[in-house]
Amino acid sequence: MTDLSQAEMQHLVATAQAMADAARAAILPKFRSSALATDNKQQGGFDPVTEADRAAERAMRDVLARERPHDSILGEEYGTRDGTSGLTWVLDPIDGTRAFICGTPTWGVLIAVADATGPILGVVDQPYIGERFIGGLGQAAWTGAQGGGPLRTSGVTRLDQARLFTTFPEVGTPEDRAAFERVAAQAKLTRYGLDCYAYALLSIGHVDLVIEAGLNAYDIQGPIGIIEAAGGIVTDWEGGPVHNGGRAVAAATESLHQEALAALKG
Repeated sequence: MTDLSQAEMQHLVATAQAMADAARAAILPKFRSSALATDNKQQGGFDPVTEADRAAERAMRDVLARERPHDSILGEEYGTRDGTSGLTWVLDPIDGTRAFICGTPTWGVLIAVADATGPILGVVDQPYIGERFIGGLGQAAWTGAQGGGPLRTSGVTRLDQARLFTTFPEVGTPEDRAAFERVAAQAKLTRYGLDCYAYALLSIGHVDLVIEAGLNAYDIQGPIGIIEAAGGIVTDWEGGPVHNGGRAVAAATESLHQEALAALKG
């Protein structure tokens, strides 16, 4: 990890918090609005984007322009901005836009700070229910309407005791889905949906395993930050780094992670 002073780490955390606040303010007036227009970014499929997505990313970029002008940015809606500091902010203004346009409160704002090795700080924020999860640079905590507490994974070590989530039942390619179903057949419980919120629940011990495919860097770097701070592990399906996206396995413990990888490989 990049060698950072205590003051620099505190400034990164404060900036991330300010960005999450700004995104909340931009998104909430548009949530469950009958006037919210939705565009489709995918020809031949459905990949929605709304003005709430764009407004939230603009709001976060405005904070960075003021507080961290020398950092790079990778955002889902407005692409890259090169910087000189060696740090990159990775932004997904609304992870789970499909959930957002359906009115469910399981979408979230994802923020990460990464150096050359991957994310060093992650934030998952759910504006509507007021929950925020932050991990890295000495942080490992969540806050919400009923208080908060430390980030701490469940400690489950066996697949037959694991609560497993994925967002879409299809899970990528037909081969990816078959691999996922091998894991699901051994898990205690399998549920679908939640987008980034499943990773947040893993970081506080209510979910034990999340397996997904087809991710981008901005989908996974924020979750990596909070889960690693909580004592969990996140890799690709081969056990390597996944901060650039692809197929991800997030697990509460190393033992559970290894059992899940073995099941994926068949």
